[in-house]
Amino acid sequence: MFVCVHNAGRSQMAAGYLRHLSAGAVEVRSAGSMPADEINPAAVEAMLEEGIDIRAEKPKVLTAEAVQASDVVITMGCGDACPYYPGKRYEDWKLDDPAGQGVDAVRPIRDEIRRRVEALLAEWGIAPAS
Repeated sequence: MFVCVHNAGRSQMAAGYLRHLSAGAVEVRSAGSMPADEINPAAVEAMLEEGIDIRAEKPKVLTAEAVQASDVVITMGCGDACPYYPGKRYEDWKLDDPAGQGVDAVRPIRDEIRRRVEALLAEWGIAPAS
């Protein structure tokens, strides 16, 4: 599960990469502590450049049930709003917030997210799909 404040940029890009690169081998969730009304257009554009379409995604509110149903929870700046449950693996990815940024500023964030998602897949023994 990928969690950020607005569930409109970082967490949506990470979910898009994991869904695409795992080719369905991983159940992917994303949510936000204060979801936005829509996905960040610059994040959508940056992901389309990679051949990944996240336009149909909608920001979702973070729920305790979603966290409990997840094995791994990766936070991206949601702070104290992220619930903690024993037995879950938590990681906090320090990434710039793409909110209000143009696509040129979002590309490096996108590329770092891809690198981290690929590292997760390698750790889990899943070969990335192309």
